[in-house]
Amino acid sequence: MTVDNADRRSFSEAEEEREEKAEGRADRFGEYAASAAQSSDAAWKKSHDISERFAFGQPILVGHHSEGRARRDHARMDDAMRKSIGDSDRAAHWSGRAQAAASYQQFKKDPGRTLRRLDKLRADLRAVEKWQRGESAKGFSRSPADPELKIEHQELTEEIAHWEKVIKDAEAEGFKVWSRADFKRGDFVLYRGTWYEVLRVNPKSVTIPHIHNGIGKRIVRATGNQHDDWTWTAPYDGVSGRKSAAEMQQPPQAPATEAQEPAEQSPAVEEPVPVGKPTAAAAPAAGASWLDGMALVLIASKNSPRRRKRALWAMTRREAQAVCGDPRTSGRSYILTWTDRPGTEGTDWEWVEDNGSHAPVLNELGITPRRECTAAPQAPAAEAA
Repeated sequence: MTVDNADRRSFSEAEEEREEKAEGRADRFGEYAASAAQSSDAAWKKSHDISERFAFGQPILVGHHSEGRARRDHARMDDAMRKSIGDSDRAAHWSGRAQAAASYQQFKKDPGRTLRRLDKLRADLRAVEKWQRGESAKGFSRSPADPELKIEHQELTEEIAHWEKVIKDAEAEGFKVWSRADFKRGDFVLYRGTWYEVLRVNPKSVTIPHIHNGIGKRIVRATGNQHDDWTWTAPYDGVSGRKSAAEMQQPPQAPATEAQEPAEQSPAVEEPVPVGKPTAAAAPAAGASWLDGMALVLIASKNSPRRRKRALWAMTRREAQAVCGDPRTSGRSYILTWTDRPGTEGTDWEWVEDNGSHAPVLNELGITPRRECTAAPQAPAAEAA
């Protein structure tokens, strides 16, 4: 086999093709999930229809002429229910695959990840340039005459240029690339949702009080902590805000807009959405992805009776997966789950009050919950987890 490196795609072309393939996979897997969900629903309905014959607990009459038919009905009912469960699991599998494929571009172009990727690529490029000069890099040497070095240099240069453009596009949309020029000792840096006083400014990070001091706090100052002699470093790609010492001394202000960082104040708790005044929920547009369809987020408690399912919010399947998959939405005695086949409101499920305890999770995920389900009522089925 002969490899012609002179005739190859640029990195940008290859990345664009990968994104197109990921979009195709997302659509295809979404169709698989929808098909499996429909099959599961049909199998459940078949099992339910057969079970109507035994709705009042009619036993199998051994020796009676109906015994054979009754046993066959039981077997058919069992097979249909097993198929419904299996297809429900397949729907969940393909739904997860579709979500992963759909988030490929967002994951690859996340500015924080891109900055870390650029650091690694630039280090690799510096190593290649050292080898081309006959110097040692990464603990070993390579021959400057190695033709692969020229190819590696070209590939790394192309890839770095591609990701630098991604960062420039993100900056044009409002993303801030932090650096040592933005900070001085005594400033405050917003790192992982907590404000820390800057102890030292480094080339690639700022030194802050140890993150163990920030448990349950919004602001961690240089002194007065449990572990004053412990420190931590916050890399600039993980920083999301900056305030001067004077700004941190100002009294709390009204909740900031999306473009501003929150000032020092206790975490906001959203007011419960009144059940009597539901907000409108738009149905998915024609041709939309299966993940954009409507789902109900339910709360299941350990000791609560199960007369009806208890619904907290209505949202898209994609949003429901993100909410229910977050570890903060489950506790020792309850768990949040979701279903796209809730049944009939008032008969199979009902709205319950939202006490606002999960508002921080919803805000972080960028999800606005609704209190009206526009999906057509369907027969109740096993909840999708």
